[in-house]
Amino acid sequence: MKSVLWLLLLSATVNVGNTSMDPKVVNKDGFTLIGISARTSNVKEATADGVIGKMWGRLFQEGLLAKIPNRADQNIVAVYTDYASDHSGEYTYVLGARVTSDKNIPEGMVAKKAPAGKFAVFTTDKGLAPQVVPAAWMKINSLPKSATGGDRTYRADYEIYDERARDPNSSQVDIYIGIK
Repeated sequence: MKSVLWLLLLSATVNVGNTSMDPKVVNKDGFTLIGISARTSNVKEATADGVIGKMWGRLFQEGLLAKIPNRADQNIVAVYTDYASDHSGEYTYVLGARVTSDKNIPEGMVAKKAPAGKFAVFTTDKGLAPQVVPAAWMKINSLPKSATGGDRTYRADYEIYDERARDPNSSQVDIYIGIK
């Protein structure tokens, strides 16, 4: 995968068109995720030291999804959690899959629980995920507090890469933002 800096710069020039900035608000159950994890920040991700793009590369190059036991479905999930403050501070990024049990965590991976709660769901445009997902996040992070249907909790946010993200040229992703 290309560096996240390239992705962020490219996404700034991409027309994000119909990305819904009028989210639907849902209550979701919590879930457990197994995957690879790193501590990062949006500032770090805008440099050559960014880790998210590298994590995606590892996920596919090392066949990590196939090593995750007890997968609940075929979706890829990316969770942003353990926020130091808000979207401008550090957070933990976990990339993997939902599981039905956190037993037998593969070496080099972690289990993380995403909490239940109220979420604003934003759906990206269709396109290359490395373009439409960062573009949607840039819009989300620039929205006024009231636009999400409630103040952000900064407990856990996540992206679901389901069957709509299988075609790399026409991916569509749901982004769940935790709100009060």
